[in-house]
Amino acid sequence: MYEGRAAKPRTRSGPPASFLSSAVAPEAAQPGRFTVETSLSEVARLLHGLNNQLGVILANAELLEHRLGDDANRVRASLVVSGTLEAITTAQRLRQALSSNNDSRA
Repeated sequence: MYEGRAAKPRTRSGPPASFLSSAVAPEAAQPGRFTVETSLSEVARLLHGLNNQLGVILANAELLEHRLGDDANRVRASLVVSGTLEAITTAQRLRQALSSNNDSRA
């Protein structure tokens, strides 16, 4: 049985406060909403954080995939692994597009 850290209970719904950009005007500051004023570096920071969390999901899914005994659950873990790898690739492509867009503006 896993005896790691207990997950923090979530007290509110919606995205974490870190999704709000400090560059967004207060009247436009709504969870998950970006405006033109949102800096590219803020978006890159958020994508980096997303990639880190996807890495955690991937590591745990791979661990489950190898440790689970029955085939049905192993297949489910394998689906989580493949979906997470696709999500990591998408996040990387978004960062690359953001970077190339930023380079073309300079």
